[in-house]
Amino acid sequence: MKQIDYSAAPLLTVDGLKQYFKISNTYTVKAVENVSFKIWPGETYGLVGESGSGKSTIGRDVIRLYDPTAGKIVFDGTDISGKLNKKDNEKLRTEMQMIFQDPMASLNPRKTVGDIIGEGLDIHHAYKTQKEREDKIKEMLVKVGLSPEHATRYPHQFSGGQRQRVGIARALIMNPKLIIADECISALDVSIQAQVINLMKDIQEETGTAMLFIAHDLSMVKYISDRIGVLHLGHLLETGTKDEIFSNPIHPYTKSLLSAIPAPNPILEKKRKAISYDYKTSGIDYDAGFAHTVEGTHLVKCTDEEFAEWTK
Repeated sequence: MKQIDYSAAPLLTVDGLKQYFKISNTYTVKAVENVSFKIWPGETYGLVGESGSGKSTIGRDVIRLYDPTAGKIVFDGTDISGKLNKKDNEKLRTEMQMIFQDPMASLNPRKTVGDIIGEGLDIHHAYKTQKEREDKIKEMLVKVGLSPEHATRYPHQFSGGQRQRVGIARALIMNPKLIIADECISALDVSIQAQVINLMKDIQEETGTAMLFIAHDLSMVKYISDRIGVLHLGHLLETGTKDEIFSNPIHPYTKSLLSAIPAPNPILEKKRKAISYDYKTSGIDYDAGFAHTVEGTHLVKCTDEEFAEWTK
């Protein structure tokens, strides 16, 4: 069982993050609106919400694939929210890595698996001899459950689960402090999902890497995460430990999400009632809400009146 020191300084601090996309002179998509959270060293923070809620956008903002519209992102004591100088950019590119949703789309079909995994080593000159490079690649292939002989193959010669393992190996070879896993199991079969998640858990316990785990599968998020943030329409509505969120949800949207999880027991599944939630008819204004502390780290974004109503 991993122990996380919450008294230590956070590895990642996201404060007031906003991401707008201007579509035309009259229309702007507000994909992320005033989102704040922290991730501690060795922790897995799960970000959940329906499709289009802004989860992937937050991940891409954090790793700076997008330039944030507003807000502050501090990674390992370095402010990475503005324009990056050469030193900060190199720190970010080596100490933070991303595992993408579609392994086939994120792997170069013209390169061998060995070259794909070793690309980070090549760019940052992280080896002295060619043999050291090959040894590191083979060691990483074994670590993610593949064979060293696979280094000479191409992505199309692998199954979906194996390709995702290549993506994990590519992220891990730089020995990062934070991995952003963006819906990295949603394209896989359920049995393969379990293998990949268990692999990620084992590697995290071995390396102590922190993880931002983005997904819409609540059961999987509960299994892998230490703390969970619930996202809807670009707003972070509720955040807390996985036990707080699953056993004591406060926000109606969180309750709606949890009620949609199928029960593996057919008798209980027959009795399960999904709670419907519609923001337009709910009478809730996300922009008017602010954080209410329930217990310790459990925060809910709502007004005083809403909080009193939901917790009475």
